[in-house]
Amino acid sequence: MRLDLAAEPRQRKGPPGLRGVEHVGFTVPDLEQATDFFVNVLGCEQFYDLGPFRFDDDWMSRQLNVHPRAVMKKLRFLRCGNGPNFEIFEYETPDQRSRPPKNSDIGGHHLAFYTDDFDASLNYLREKGVEILGEPVIRTDGPSAGQTWIYFLAPWGMQLELVSFPKGKGYEKQTDRRLWLPPPDLS
Repeated sequence: MRLDLAAEPRQRKGPPGLRGVEHVGFTVPDLEQATDFFVNVLGCEQFYDLGPFRFDDDWMSRQLNVHPRAVMKKLRFLRCGNGPNFEIFEYETPDQRSRPPKNSDIGGHHLAFYTDDFDASLNYLREKGVEILGEPVIRTDGPSAGQTWIYFLAPWGMQLELVSFPKGKGYEKQTDRRLWLPPPDLS
């Protein structure tokens, strides 16, 4: 079931016409390895590539806040289920750091993938040889009650999360408002 957000009576804030997150972009050390992981392990779909991009002036620093001599070797768009698209980049730059940030670092992040069947999805990731961190966390009280999650790593160390709350979350008992959730797969 899709919610008609335009029909919501709440006053929207932010830029006029803003609809939501269209894509999340991130840099990977090897575009082909990342594509293989996202397509063949997580089931994403590859769409198109752009690049390379290289400029002799300050365009890269002015437009993208990267080193002016950075080379964007290639970027690729992927679609992952019913969530935002991914724009993955492979850069070559004189000041590039090769280790992904930890969640505790400024700019640290993770991508969370929602599943309707947590146990089956976790077993699938294990069968594919994906590095799983710790054990599943099951929330039984508080605003996240009903949620189960676990972190796992992409082959290059990027932090990812598997999450599920098929019967909703605890906060939903306190309000009619809802956090966004990918719609069910109707295929």
